[in-house]
Parts: sequence; structure tokens; C-alpha cells
Amino acid sequence: MKRPNAPFIEPATADNVTRAVAWLRAGSLIGLPTETVYGLAADAGNADAVAKIFAAKGRPADHPLIVHVASAEAAKAWAASWPAAADKLAAAFWPGPMTLIVKRASHVLDAVTGGQDTVGLRVPSHPVAQAVLREFAGDGAVPAGVAAPSANQFGQVSPTTAQHVAEEFPDQLLLVLDGGASEVGIESTIIDVSGATPRVLRPGRVRAGDIERVLGVPLGEATDDAPRVSGALASHYAPRTQTLMLAEPRLRMQLRAFRNAKAAQPMRCVITHSFDAEPMERLRTIRLAADAETWEFELYALLRELDQERYGTLIVETPPETPEWDAVNDRLRRATHGSSPDDL
Repeated sequence: MKRPNAPFIEPATADNVTRAVAWLRAGSLIGLPTETVYGLAADAGNADAVAKIFAAKGRPADHPLIVHVASAEAAKAWAASWPAAADKLAAAFWPGPMTLIVKRASHVLDAVTGGQDTVGLRVPSHPVAQAVLREFAGDGAVPAGVAAPSANQFGQVSPTTAQHVAEEFPDQLLLVLDGGASEVGIESTIIDVSGATPRVLRPGRVRAGDIERVLGVPLGEATDDAPRVSGALASHYAPRTQTLMLAEPRLRMQLRAFRNAKAAQPMRCVITHSFDAEPMERLRTIRLAADAETWEFELYALLRELDQERYGTLIVETPPETPEWDAVNDRLRRATHGSSPDDL
């Protein structure tokens, strides 16, 4: 028998989109599919609704949220100013997996911005997200947007399917629209255009080189004075299972040590991209294609699957240090923060 306070997953039909919009307008939370990851969404203009996001996720109050809207024109209603760099980037990458940090308009809630004078704005490309945002905006007379951080407990692995969302919030009354597996699989690129020089504050599918080509200028550095943004803490995106990242030579050495160990070993899983790890007792081996987009698409779903299988340790081969792998490296560094090979 279904519990009264539990998530339920619905197909993303037109009727269910309308139903989800009604939930948002009533101040309730929904699970929203986007092309990056699934979001835990609420009316960004409703302080009580936004508070429910923080409570459900266990999210620190000073950690800002990203406001999702249906178009660049709608985004401008949330900004105090809209620089030329924002126009160029919006024209090139919206709708899509990019968030812009701009100076906030006066009506934007402090809870959304973490008390900062900036706000993060995104126009997702997922057709279900677009349908919800367009219907939620209505005639556009009043700025309407949806705050939607990733639909997971704070600091844990982001969800890329509706089922992941339901598993993450088993005791939360939540309408989750099923939009299929997220096409990108990791969170959006965050670009700060609130200052004199644009800079990437979180890497994602929109690459730094592509941003520089659109802007025609080099990007600045993400210094300590940058706005706080989602997913920027040292430890984030972390499985519950201890997870380590080892470069290929060190990983091969560790695998030899596992094989030669005399004592019984805990069950481990190794994920590689450059070689096939030799199978051995109490070790599962997985090799993903040596392609950054494949890793972006598969990483979170795989980490969630392996978490449920209760391995003693997950060991991931360090990805290449090339620009297209920036986002994967960023997520894995945060997911493995505080773990050491000495723990093996």
C-alpha cells in the first residue's frame, strides 16, 4: 500500500504538466526533468515553497539556487542588468545546459540567491521542462520562474531518472514528471557575467573553449571573490560508498596488490577508461568508453547503481586532464574529496 507522504511518478502528458504547474502554484514541490539532471522544483517567487527545497534536501541556507525560465527574454526579468556577454552566450547556448550569473533584480528572494547580489538563471532545453515553464509563466505579466536544484539530498549524487528522484525522497509527497533519462547527465556549466570579465564557476557540457569563441575574449579566473554557486563545495556529488580516484599507473599497482593479498578482501569495484582491469575474486571491473560525453551521461547513474550494491570501495581511474574532461574531473574530485589510497 502506498504511503500517504511518498513521491509518485507520472508520465509527462499534457494533463500531468498542467497538474505539475498547479502544484507549483500551490507552493508544492515537483520533480522536474531537465537535459542535465532532474531538479527539485518550486516557485522561485514563493518564499515558503523555496524553504521546502532547503528542508527536503538538507541544503545550507546560504547555498544559492538556480532559477529556471522558458526563454532569454524571461530571464531578463530576473536581472538588474543584462550585459552584452549574457546576450551573446544566451543566443549561442540557450535553451541548453548553461547557467548565467548576473546581478539580481530587486524582486528576487534572498533565499534564492543565498543573500548575494547575484542570481543564477537557466533556460533548459528538455521539452518537459520547457512545457512546465511556459505554462507556469502564463501571460508573462509577472516574472515567473522555478527554482530547481538537483533532486537529491545535499552533497549526494544527482539524479538522472525519475526513479532516482523517488528513491532519494521516499518520505516526501512529491509529484515527479517522468521525462526519461537526462540527455547530458551532469549539471549545467555556470558562467559568471556579473563582473568585468566572464568566468566559468562550474564546468559542464558547454566547454570553456566554446564560450571563449562566442565571446571573442579569454575567460577570467574563478577567484575567491566569485559569487557562491551550486555544486562548488569541496565535497559534493558523493556516493555513500567510499570512492577513490587513482591515476592509471597507481591503479594498476593497486590491482596487483589486491591479487597478491593473502587476507580476505572486501568487495570492490573498479571503473576504468584506458584499460581492461583483469577480473579477480571480490572485484568487479567496469570499463567505460574513453569519451568525456559518455562519462558525463553514465557517471551519476552508475555511481547510484553501485551504491545500492554495497561495495566496500569504488575506485575510479583518473580521467584525462584535457579541456573536454573538465566537468568529469570536477565532479570526481568533489565526489572523492577527503578519500585517500591509504584507506585501502
